[in-house]
Amino acid sequence: MWSIAPSGPLRGDVTVRGSKNAVTKQMVAAVLADGPSVIRRAPEVGDVEITAEILRSLGVSVEIDHAAGEITVEVGAHVKPEVPLSFSGLNRIPILLLGPLLHRTGEAFVPLVGGDPIGRRPVDYHISALRQLGAEVEERADGLAAKATQLKGARIDLPYPSVGATETVLLTAALAEGRTVLRNAATEPEVIELALLLQRMGARIELSPDRRIVIEGVERLVGAQSTLAGDRNEAFSYLVAGLVTGGAVRVHGCAQDRLVTAITTLNRMGARFEITDDYILASAPDGLRPAAVHTDTHPGFMTDWQTPLVVLFTQAEGMSVLHETVYEDRLVYVPALQQMGAEIELFQTCLGGPACRFHDANSLHSAVVKGVSKLRGANVEVPDVRAGFSSVIAAAIADGPSVLRGIHHLERGYHRPAEQFAELGLQLDVH
Repeated sequence: MWSIAPSGPLRGDVTVRGSKNAVTKQMVAAVLADGPSVIRRAPEVGDVEITAEILRSLGVSVEIDHAAGEITVEVGAHVKPEVPLSFSGLNRIPILLLGPLLHRTGEAFVPLVGGDPIGRRPVDYHISALRQLGAEVEERADGLAAKATQLKGARIDLPYPSVGATETVLLTAALAEGRTVLRNAATEPEVIELALLLQRMGARIELSPDRRIVIEGVERLVGAQSTLAGDRNEAFSYLVAGLVTGGAVRVHGCAQDRLVTAITTLNRMGARFEITDDYILASAPDGLRPAAVHTDTHPGFMTDWQTPLVVLFTQAEGMSVLHETVYEDRLVYVPALQQMGAEIELFQTCLGGPACRFHDANSLHSAVVKGVSKLRGANVEVPDVRAGFSSVIAAAIADGPSVLRGIHHLERGYHRPAEQFAELGLQLDVH
């Protein structure tokens, strides 16, 4: 639980580590290798600890040096094929282990996936891909069971460029016999980072135009080393924290090329930037303008960015629109902001861009935000990682103290957030 007092402008420097959305996937990739793999610039987040415990339960050695930001993963002599049910619903990693476990043991069981309650994360894309690669997959009430004597390459077309399903194909096809051609693949930077690590391990991967990835299966992968690129979600969040509070935050550790669309969006709202090879600094001395933003798969505006963006909308003079097209329930954090005085209306209609795949559903996936809203302190229950950050920056500009419960969600996805915020001038007590 955090108690937060109105803190005035947040100013200072933040250094982000590697991406939360990349590090855990690379830990899974290490299960495919003979010999140790080392991941550098690893963030100290809850998802890393959860993933480490999952791997250890399978007989995989995981050593974490928090001070150095290094994780070493090495497969032991005997790998267990089942992820214990105690890991049900904690994060999304277990389903990505199906392919690696099939290669290691010929069978696998993983419990139901978890993660933030932001909408359906359909496992059918994963199941279909695994079946096309030669696995027998059984859906059970408590999870997924799979068997395979020999996984073989296949032509796979994803109905939607799902990040998780693309990662499943990369992790499974790398050691499958023959060629796999994946169409409509996700191309997020974290997916490319996974592909690059697999290539260092000896995988044969070709990134082709039009969202096509070609994987030539090899007989063996070896341990490798990688250095994670900066977390673009975290970098954007802290840039917005400065803008929301009328301050200016200088973010180190995340390259400009990972924030191109985000920077332009904030610039259109009135933000001014100072960008070098070492840092990105954002400020808005002349105030903020409203905007209409449409989230999308990479290279579009990232869905994780919209949560702090909506808080920024509350401080922009006029009406702003957010159209979410990736997860139909991503706006679950809005009631907490409304509780704090934010003027936000949710709609089932597609707003702020072309009609999306949720246009004929009953999903509240568009938001209209009126600014400038005077926010008030409140007792808030945080529902997920990104909502945690939005609640913190909203509390920073509220007219009274706030208490945030469920803050473990924030700590699951951000590197030492209490320390980072305190250094920027946020007045908070951790209970």
